[in-house]
Amino acid sequence: MSKRTLLLVACALSLGSAAQAQTTLRVVNHSDLKIIDPIWTTAYIVRNHGHMVYDTLFALDGNLEVKPQMVDKWSTSGDKLTWTFTLRDGLEFHDGTPVTAEDVLPSLKRWAVRDSLGKILWAKVSEAKAIDARTFRILLTAPTGIMLQALAKPSGSAFIMPKRIATTDPSRQIEDATGSGPFIFVKDEWRPGEKAVYVKNFHYRPRSEPPSGLAGAKIAKVDRVEWVAMFDHQTAVNALIKGEIDMIETPRHDLFKVLEADRNVRLVNLNKWGNQYVFRFNQLHRPFDNARNRQALLYAFNQKDFLDAVIGDPRWYRTCKAMFMCDTPYASIKGFEDKLDSNFRKARELLREGGYDGEPVVLMQSADVSTLTNLAPVAKALMERAGLKVDMKTMDWQTLVGRRARKDFPHKGGWNAFLTSAASVDVVDPLVNGFVDASGASAWFGWPKDDELVRLRAAFADETDDARRKELAVAMQVRVSESPTHAFLGEWYAPVALRREITGTLESPVTIFWNIEKR
Repeated sequence: MSKRTLLLVACALSLGSAAQAQTTLRVVNHSDLKIIDPIWTTAYIVRNHGHMVYDTLFALDGNLEVKPQMVDKWSTSGDKLTWTFTLRDGLEFHDGTPVTAEDVLPSLKRWAVRDSLGKILWAKVSEAKAIDARTFRILLTAPTGIMLQALAKPSGSAFIMPKRIATTDPSRQIEDATGSGPFIFVKDEWRPGEKAVYVKNFHYRPRSEPPSGLAGAKIAKVDRVEWVAMFDHQTAVNALIKGEIDMIETPRHDLFKVLEADRNVRLVNLNKWGNQYVFRFNQLHRPFDNARNRQALLYAFNQKDFLDAVIGDPRWYRTCKAMFMCDTPYASIKGFEDKLDSNFRKARELLREGGYDGEPVVLMQSADVSTLTNLAPVAKALMERAGLKVDMKTMDWQTLVGRRARKDFPHKGGWNAFLTSAASVDVVDPLVNGFVDASGASAWFGWPKDDELVRLRAAFADETDDARRKELAVAMQVRVSESPTHAFLGEWYAPVALRREITGTLESPVTIFWNIEKR
């Protein structure tokens, strides 16, 4: 940390110690923080960390509409090939240096190497250059309607970092979390497996608009936020009831009755759009390098078994055969009418056609995230009924996040499959849905390569007619039914649990901590 950052942290820590009961928010999150580079990984705990310490050029408000965040004004040329952006005045990083266009451009370039939508956008960029300290220009080879959508992504976000950090090789993790956001990461107090600490950035200059989702004024109203690692959910619930912690991000659904019975605790659904469960194939290795073997699981699986095993209460889940989620502009079940119904006869037939020879399938299980833990055992049982031999490897989520990036053979530390969850806002649109990025080596973990799916996705990005976009989205779903990139396993909802003295929470697809007050 720079001297100025250390002084800011010391100031915040001093205020926190003077009035800890009022100004320290203690939270148990869905996972422990072990990685601090939100560009290197898409893990939601790291994304949430990113929104604490960094800012973005644009953001989605509470209605999922794009709003300017770090940007003051922008314009496009008549031919839509030239975009000019001007930053807000007074933006500065935690180390006291001003945020300039020279920081923005390498930040965007590093992000675009790893993010699926960033890659689509940057493929159209012919030049990106700084005009002056606050102004930069992006020149395109062809018009696109995704510029602002890409820069406002809530997950896989284009976080702006100092140039000295942003020039880090995208394949390497950064170790310096200096940003310009409303909180400062106190790296000296970071103890993976114990806690992560953030303090208020007193020099953050918020926007003048009211806070709404990830947009508007990001005002830190507590001096200190502690992310406390508690891996036993009953222990976390007891701590919340006793007032030892203030919030549980994703309490286990089978403990809701205990929470609802306590008058000092309330359950609040801040992500009204919900989430989707996903089974991800690794297409680099047998048996899932063969589309028939992947298709077999679309027939072997059924969504209800997964949802019942994890969520249990039908009030908080629903089955849905729409890849881009039900009740959305691109919702359709085409291609999946006969799938996700546990047709084991059909699954076994496809495995024979795919040449499956009985070799073990390495299935990774997350043991410490309650909304994921029971998914892998259900998958294992259904896969075995279809005729697969499954070697389930149990590990904590952050270890899984590290292992899923490895391309080694499964029996040498790699993997064949794992299960995860995505917020609806990250899957409802074919461009932000990274699971359908089939660009091969540069795709999301699992590395599917499908030229036809790439073509359809690119056509969707270039299309401006809504009806034609709908047709292309359906065509993409049909293609996934033929050559699966993943299996989608139902929709679910997860309220946060709060002490009643905690107010100011905002509806958002990302768990955020500005605007929260502790009485």
